[in-house]
Amino acid sequence: MAKSNRRKFLAAGAAGAAAAAAPAAAAEKATKKVVWANGKKPDTPPLFSPVTTFGDLVFLSGIGYHKEGDIKVHTQNVLDQLEARLKDAGSSMDKVLKVNVYLADLKDYAGMNEVFKGKFGPEPPVRTTIAAAGGIPGNSLVEIDCIAHK
Repeated sequence: MAKSNRRKFLAAGAAGAAAAAAPAAAAEKATKKVVWANGKKPDTPPLFSPVTTFGDLVFLSGIGYHKEGDIKVHTQNVLDQLEARLKDAGSSMDKVLKVNVYLADLKDYAGMNEVFKGKFGPEPPVRTTIAAAGGIPGNSLVEIDCIAHK
């Protein structure tokens, strides 16, 4: 390889390495931000954050429904709350990547699925569903958390 060709090759390689490093540098600049209900941080430190973002990722803590009703009522209410929190964070149901569903009783699996199906658009997220030993805190029949992108 002639000297001028080697220089061009080395220069091109250096430029390629710099371009490959740019996304990594952008990821390092991502910061954690908590999205508070009504945009206001609580006066006292909470037990956990309801919604946290990191770069373009959105993390929602578990949402339950703590009123009377069957699994369909509980699931619908939880999904409505999930959608509202996603919108507050700049995301939406069709941008959800991962969902965890916690049931108080596995017998409610079919009823939960009836309400759940189609809520996340034509390409639903990956999902894990379990029946939580001992139930869900607050007497909710279902609790759902998720990870989405903006």
